[in-house]
Amino acid sequence: MKKMSNKRHALLISLSFIICHLSLSPVAAQGVTATYQFGIGQTNLLDTYLSQEKFSGLGLSFLETREHSTDQSRWSTHTQHQLSLSQAKDRSELRKELEGDYSLFIGRYYEWWLFERKLRLQAGGLLNGNLGVIYNTSNSNNPAQARLSLGLMPSAIATMPFTLWKVKFKVRYQADLPLAGVMFSPNYGQSYYEIFSLGDYDHNIVPTTFLSAPNFRQQLSVDCSISRLLTLRLGYLGDYQQADVNNLKSHVYHHRVMIGFVRKFSIINHAL
Repeated sequence: MKKMSNKRHALLISLSFIICHLSLSPVAAQGVTATYQFGIGQTNLLDTYLSQEKFSGLGLSFLETREHSTDQSRWSTHTQHQLSLSQAKDRSELRKELEGDYSLFIGRYYEWWLFERKLRLQAGGLLNGNLGVIYNTSNSNNPAQARLSLGLMPSAIATMPFTLWKVKFKVRYQADLPLAGVMFSPNYGQSYYEIFSLGDYDHNIVPTTFLSAPNFRQQLSVDCSISRLLTLRLGYLGDYQQADVNNLKSHVYHHRVMIGFVRKFSIINHAL
């Protein structure tokens, strides 16, 4: 019994020490700004592997953005998940293409506050992974084109908060430019059967630069604070993906009017 009592006493002392240590340890609060947006707008498609025609139609998009930052550092980490679905027709409206696209963006930014903290500038880079498909409903041979790429994109963000009619607003603009990467593409006249069933490789993993894949992405938004917990966001998303590799040309242009909300919260980290 005495040994059991000693063990309990030692356990209580250890727990008390841990609690006291946590209460006295420095606390690092990480601020998180999360934005969820839905969009609708025009999609323009061209993929000469499937057709020489250009297609246009209506598309939907979902965009989730998260920014992680701390008061102790000017650096912040950004992640974005972007999902788009579209249906487009050619000029005769007799042929149709379906397009689906998912993109993941992970980046780091350094910030500056200018004009007495009336303008916030951020500059950094994004690593972008893209996975998508275009399906031509009229093609019996090679009806689909897979889209797979990985790229590095310099990026800049400008944010300007202001007050109007006693309501807090915030204007934000982000531009992402191409630098270099790699992408998958069949060669001109090469079928997917040759690539995956026969194993005939023909420069299907292609290095890209801002010349061969001049992609560009921009976001313009206005935030309106409705209450302490609710902020609405209205904006525009333009995602312009282009490529000219293996004697094949392609582009996927997304124009979206976006609407959503912004949520802010903190993550408390105890330094042990």
